Amino acid sequence: MTDIVSPATRSRMMSGINAKNSRPEMLVRRLLHSAGFRFRLHRKDLPGTPDIVLPKFKIAIFVNGCFWHSHSECNYAKVPATHSEFWVKKLAANVARDKAAEEKLIATGWRVLCVWECATRCSGAIDDLLSAILKWMNSNERIGEISAMNMPKTPLTLAHHAQSLR
Repeated sequence: MTDIVSPATRSRMMSGINAKNSRPEMLVRRLLHSAGFRFRLHRKDLPGTPDIVLPKFKIAIFVNGCFWHSHSECNYAKVPATHSEFWVKKLAANVARDKAAEEKLIATGWRVLCVWECATRCSGAIDDLLSAILKWMNSNERIGEISAMNMPKTPLTLAHHAQSLR
Protein backbone atom coordinates (compact mmCIF):
# COMPACT_ATOMS: atom_id res chain seq x y z
CA MET A 1 0.00 0.00 0.00
CA THR A 2 1.36 3.41 -0.90
CA ASP A 3 1.25 6.47 1.29
CA ILE A 4 -1.70 8.79 0.66
CA VAL A 5 0.31 11.97 1.26
CA SER A 6 3.51 13.31 -0.27
CA PRO A 7 6.88 12.61 1.37
CA ALA A 8 7.20 16.29 2.38
CA THR A 9 3.75 16.26 4.01
CA ARG A 10 4.48 12.97 5.78
CA SER A 11 7.78 14.39 7.07
CA ARG A 12 6.02 17.49 8.41
CA MET A 13 3.33 15.34 10.06
CA MET A 14 5.87 13.02 11.71
CA SER A 15 8.00 15.91 12.99
CA GLY A 16 4.95 17.36 14.69
CA ILE A 17 4.52 14.37 16.99
CA ASN A 18 5.54 15.33 20.51
CA ALA A 19 7.29 13.03 22.94
CA LYS A 20 5.96 14.99 25.92
CA ASN A 21 2.52 16.30 26.82
CA SER A 22 0.67 14.08 24.35
CA ARG A 23 -3.12 13.74 24.59
CA PRO A 24 -2.95 10.34 26.30
CA GLU A 25 -0.38 11.64 28.80
CA MET A 26 -2.43 14.74 29.56
CA LEU A 27 -5.51 12.57 30.15
CA VAL A 28 -3.67 10.35 32.64
CA ARG A 29 -2.26 13.43 34.39
CA ARG A 30 -5.73 14.99 34.67
CA LEU A 31 -7.19 11.76 36.06
CA LEU A 32 -4.47 11.41 38.70
CA HIS A 33 -4.69 15.06 39.67
CA SER A 34 -8.49 14.91 39.99
CA ALA A 35 -8.10 11.89 42.28
CA GLY A 36 -5.89 14.01 44.55
CA PHE A 37 -2.45 12.78 43.54
CA ARG A 38 0.48 15.13 43.12
CA PHE A 39 3.33 14.09 40.89
CA ARG A 40 6.44 15.15 39.03
CA LEU A 41 6.84 15.12 35.26
CA HIS A 42 9.60 13.76 33.04
CA ARG A 43 12.24 13.24 35.74
CA LYS A 44 15.51 13.03 33.87
CA ASP A 45 17.32 11.59 36.88
CA LEU A 46 15.33 8.34 36.55
CA PRO A 47 15.99 5.72 33.87
CA GLY A 48 13.82 6.21 30.81
CA THR A 49 12.59 9.65 31.98
CA PRO A 50 9.13 8.48 33.12
CA ASP A 51 6.22 10.64 31.99
CA ILE A 52 4.67 10.77 35.47
CA VAL A 53 6.42 10.10 38.78
CA LEU A 54 4.70 9.66 42.13
CA PRO A 55 7.72 9.94 44.47
CA LYS A 56 5.65 9.34 47.63
CA PHE A 57 4.70 5.88 46.35
CA LYS A 58 7.89 5.25 44.32
CA ILE A 59 5.81 4.78 41.18
CA ALA A 60 6.95 5.65 37.67
CA ILE A 61 4.29 5.81 34.96
CA PHE A 62 5.03 5.66 31.26
CA VAL A 63 2.25 6.67 28.87
CA ASN A 64 3.29 4.92 25.67
CA GLY A 65 2.02 5.44 22.15
CA CYS A 66 0.98 2.10 20.70
CA PHE A 67 2.75 2.72 17.38
CA TRP A 68 6.01 4.16 18.73
CA HIS A 69 6.46 1.48 21.39
CA SER A 70 5.16 -1.49 19.34
CA HIS A 71 2.19 -2.47 21.47
CA SER A 72 1.63 -6.12 20.61
CA GLU A 73 -1.77 -7.14 19.26
CA CYS A 74 -2.95 -3.53 19.03
CA ASN A 75 -4.64 -1.98 16.00
CA TYR A 76 -2.66 1.23 16.47
CA ALA A 77 0.71 -0.54 16.23
CA LYS A 78 0.92 -1.48 12.57
CA VAL A 79 4.34 -1.29 10.89
CA PRO A 80 4.15 0.99 7.84
CA ALA A 81 4.31 -0.76 4.49
CA THR A 82 6.83 1.70 3.09
CA HIS A 83 10.38 1.62 4.48
CA SER A 84 9.32 -1.30 6.69
CA GLU A 85 12.93 -2.39 7.35
CA PHE A 86 13.71 1.04 8.81
CA TRP A 87 10.57 1.04 10.96
CA VAL A 88 11.06 -2.49 12.28
CA LYS A 89 14.61 -1.61 13.35
CA LYS A 90 13.59 1.73 14.89
CA LEU A 91 10.60 0.34 16.79
CA ALA A 92 12.62 -2.65 18.05
CA ALA A 93 15.20 -0.22 19.45
CA ASN A 94 12.40 1.68 21.24
CA VAL A 95 11.14 -1.56 22.80
CA ALA A 96 14.64 -2.55 23.92
CA ARG A 97 15.21 0.90 25.45
CA ASP A 98 11.86 0.69 27.27
CA LYS A 99 12.71 -2.74 28.68
CA ALA A 100 16.15 -1.59 29.90
CA ALA A 101 14.67 1.48 31.63
CA GLU A 102 11.97 -0.65 33.26
CA GLU A 103 14.56 -3.13 34.58
CA LYS A 104 16.73 -0.32 36.01
CA LEU A 105 13.76 1.25 37.75
CA ILE A 106 12.68 -2.07 39.27
CA ALA A 107 16.26 -2.75 40.41
CA THR A 108 16.32 0.57 42.28
CA GLY A 109 13.04 -0.11 44.11
CA TRP A 110 10.55 1.66 41.88
CA ARG A 111 7.23 0.27 40.70
CA VAL A 112 6.54 0.77 36.99
CA LEU A 113 3.21 1.17 35.23
CA CYS A 114 2.79 1.42 31.47
CA VAL A 115 -0.44 3.00 30.26
CA TRP A 116 -0.92 2.36 26.56
CA GLU A 117 -2.46 4.93 24.24
CA CYS A 118 -5.27 2.52 23.28
CA ALA A 119 -6.49 2.50 26.90
CA THR A 120 -7.13 6.23 26.64
CA ARG A 121 -9.14 5.82 23.44
CA CYS A 122 -11.73 3.34 24.75
CA SER A 123 -15.30 4.49 24.96
CA GLY A 124 -16.01 5.31 28.58
CA ALA A 125 -12.25 5.24 29.17
CA ILE A 126 -12.05 7.91 31.82
CA ASP A 127 -13.72 6.03 34.68
CA ASP A 128 -12.34 2.67 33.63
CA LEU A 129 -8.82 4.01 33.16
CA LEU A 130 -8.71 5.69 36.55
CA SER A 131 -10.14 2.54 38.14
CA ALA A 132 -7.46 0.42 36.49
CA ILE A 133 -4.65 2.78 37.55
CA LEU A 134 -5.86 2.93 41.15
CA LYS A 135 -6.36 -0.84 41.28
CA TRP A 136 -2.76 -1.38 40.16
CA MET A 137 -1.46 1.23 42.61
CA ASN A 138 -3.22 -0.64 45.44
CA SER A 139 -1.69 -3.94 44.38
CA ASN A 140 1.80 -5.11 45.24
CA GLU A 141 2.77 -5.65 41.62
CA ARG A 142 6.17 -4.22 40.66
CA ILE A 143 5.27 -3.94 36.97
CA GLY A 144 1.89 -3.16 35.49
CA GLU A 145 0.36 -2.57 32.11
CA ILE A 146 -2.96 -1.02 31.21
CA SER A 147 -4.27 -1.32 27.67
CA ALA A 148 -7.63 -1.48 25.94
CA MET A 149 -7.39 -5.27 26.16
CA ASN A 150 -7.18 -5.42 29.97
CA MET A 151 -9.39 -2.51 30.99
CA PRO A 152 -12.03 -3.38 33.59
CA LYS A 153 -15.49 -3.71 32.10
CA THR A 154 -17.27 -2.16 35.07
CA PRO A 155 -15.92 0.81 37.01
CA LEU A 156 -14.84 0.11 40.56
CA THR A 157 -15.51 2.49 43.42
CA LEU A 158 -12.95 5.21 42.76
CA ALA A 159 -13.24 6.82 46.19
CA HIS A 160 -12.43 3.47 47.81
CA HIS A 161 -9.22 3.07 45.82
CA ALA A 162 -8.07 6.66 46.25
CA GLN A 163 -8.61 6.58 50.02
CA SER A 164 -6.81 3.28 50.51
CA LEU A 165 -3.63 4.70 48.95
CA ARG A 166 -3.35 7.61 51.35
